Amino acid sequence: MIYLLAVIGLVTVAVLFWKAFGPDLNSRDQPRSVGPDDDPEFLWRLNRDAKRSGGTDNKDGPSEPVE
Repeated sequence: MIYLLAVIGLVTVAVLFWKAFGPDLNSRDQPRSVGPDDDPEFLWRLNRDAKRSGGTDNKDGPSEPVE
């Protein structure tokens, strides 16, 4: 019985050490996907297109907040 508890203890300690000092699987060298609102080229094109069209296509109401 004592050997079984010793094995369980060793496995527990090994798992804790593995979690603490093992390889970090979350920080792989994968390129991070960028959403369109974080993409500088997309935002630049959006701004350019808005300036070309005059920027008066706001159908939601006035562009400045009303106090």
